[in-house]
Amino acid sequence: MNFKRYFIRVRHRLQKGPGYTYKELLVWYCDNTNTHGPKRIIREGPKKKVIWFFLTLLFASLVFWQWGILIGTYLSYSVSSSLSIGFKTMKFPAVTVCNASPYKYSKVRHLLKELDALTEAALERILQSKHGDAISAPPLNSSETVSQRKGIHASHANTHVGSGDGVGWGVATGFTFLYAVTSIPCECYRGPQPLLQPVGYPIPLNTRPAACWLSVSYTLISNSMCLQCHHKDTPQCIYRNFTSAAQAVTEWYILQSTSILSKVPLQERIRMGYQPEDMILACMYGAEPCSYRNFTQIYHPDHGNCYIFNWGMDEEALISSNPGAEFGLKLILDISQQDYIPYLTSTAGARLMLHEQKSFPFLKDQGIYAMSGTETSIGILVDELERMGYPYSDCTMNGSDVPVKNLYNEYNTSYSIQACLRSCFQAQMFENCGCGHYLFPLPEGVNYCNSEVDPDWAYCYSSLRASIGHRQFCIDSCKETCNDTQYKMTISMADWPSEASEDWIFHILSYERDLSTNVTLDRNGIIKLNIYFQEYNYRTISESAATTIVWLLSSLGGQFGFWMGGSVLCLIEFGEIIIDFLWITIINIISWGKGLKQKRAWAQYPDAPPTVSELVEAHTNLGFQHEDIITHSRDEVPPPGALPPEPGTPPPNYDSLRVNPLAVIDSDSDAEAS
Repeated sequence: MNFKRYFIRVRHRLQKGPGYTYKELLVWYCDNTNTHGPKRIIREGPKKKVIWFFLTLLFASLVFWQWGILIGTYLSYSVSSSLSIGFKTMKFPAVTVCNASPYKYSKVRHLLKELDALTEAALERILQSKHGDAISAPPLNSSETVSQRKGIHASHANTHVGSGDGVGWGVATGFTFLYAVTSIPCECYRGPQPLLQPVGYPIPLNTRPAACWLSVSYTLISNSMCLQCHHKDTPQCIYRNFTSAAQAVTEWYILQSTSILSKVPLQERIRMGYQPEDMILACMYGAEPCSYRNFTQIYHPDHGNCYIFNWGMDEEALISSNPGAEFGLKLILDISQQDYIPYLTSTAGARLMLHEQKSFPFLKDQGIYAMSGTETSIGILVDELERMGYPYSDCTMNGSDVPVKNLYNEYNTSYSIQACLRSCFQAQMFENCGCGHYLFPLPEGVNYCNSEVDPDWAYCYSSLRASIGHRQFCIDSCKETCNDTQYKMTISMADWPSEASEDWIFHILSYERDLSTNVTLDRNGIIKLNIYFQEYNYRTISESAATTIVWLLSSLGGQFGFWMGGSVLCLIEFGEIIIDFLWITIINIISWGKGLKQKRAWAQYPDAPPTVSELVEAHTNLGFQHEDIITHSRDEVPPPGALPPEPGTPPPNYDSLRVNPLAVIDSDSDAEAS
């Protein structure tokens, strides 16, 4: 009912029009507002009115300018970091240990035999070319058979770069490379059948798959190596520059061995690696003994078989009872350095990494080396990072909002940005090259790259790895984790065992592993590790919002009160006058629309509208005449053609208005009384 009444009043106001003008409303606001300045505009004299008008306009502009800065600061969602230090018992980190060499040379020798022979010949020619000796290469056993079976091209060529240029030679699985004393261009060609040719033999062009000269310029400035050649379109090569020929040969050997080992089944590669019972000789956590059975084995493409202690996949994470070396993890490892692959691994030692439970260890990025023949003590300090999520930062809690499929989910590990970047690169590798790289997990339905099935994979891989656009795409697609735990390490080393005790220690360790009285261990392969919490103090670096809604409102009110002496009530008054202005505008628009409608209606008639007198005259009954007093006789005959007389108005029947006699009324009232 109230709504209907209010609606009727609104209709009346719309029909009646606004009750006041814009000027009247503005004057009323200036005279009644609590904001300083507007009152002086209407109450002062003409000169002061102008001054106060410009002052009010200036300070209002400053208020809005400051408000814009404050709102922009709030919408930037900046954060502030705080550091807090706590003390509590903590979970012992997961410890991953690997051998620097991924495989035992004795178990992969048959796979790398031809590649090793070619590498040895290449190294020999490098040393000979350094002294300017351009002699023919020593023959390899069964070179033609090897070439046909493994696709190995070994060729010689004479180059004319300048006077005094010595020529050497080199080999590569699936590629041919040339070594020269000075820098020569790396070019692709379509080579002959793979066989050893004498120096100076011309290279005919035919329609065979393109191979690539591997140019290693041995100068005082730099060494360059052409690793890969593109087979499909215009021949071109990818260059890699090195400061030493040793680096060039190592990189080339890794590339070729990757192609060979990618064809070996996973279980066979695990068998060719270092087994836990051979690598982990002794283990103790705190006062409790442990063994290799307390480690979880995973296969890592860079380091082969790796073993994780306290990973937390099948059991609860271990709690460290006290800080100090006696309450940590103690390990004795045997890396069997004498069984390393000579051209694949030039570093001897154990690779280890401390990380959170249920997270995949990326040892190539975050691992450290422990040197053989030493006791390495690692003291741990814990940093906990707590980042704020959207909109303050682009972090993720569990990776569910990341557009990249995590290929490391097969290990049931948690999300990390390293896993995302590698999964993104593998997806780019499959999209551009049609196969997956050996160092990363494979998507479903994808095979590893090898030179026989994918002859262009090495060129494609190098181009993709050097592409800034592809790397930036993966960086933009992946997100950091909102909560992270970092382990800061303090590392110290000492010789172990000492010269005085090495004899009995090696005897005991050899007997425990091999049940032999002979010493099968030596200083070059033994490593002792002590991993412990240095102290129980942990640091928490947390983010908090630098600007909140409370800060924004207080800042806005402070600026408004400082420049114009206003408050929240003044803002309500200003909102009220804005609503009144809108209401007047709506009423005026409706009135203007009605007037325009009337004008369009009047435009349909050519003449002007009638006046009031014309309307009265139009409604006058011209046929009405007053009755004459003279009456005609009924017997009088009207003249021929005359109209019959118009009937007059009959007299009223006054009997209908006559009241009853008083006697009747009295009798009726008496009857009612009785």
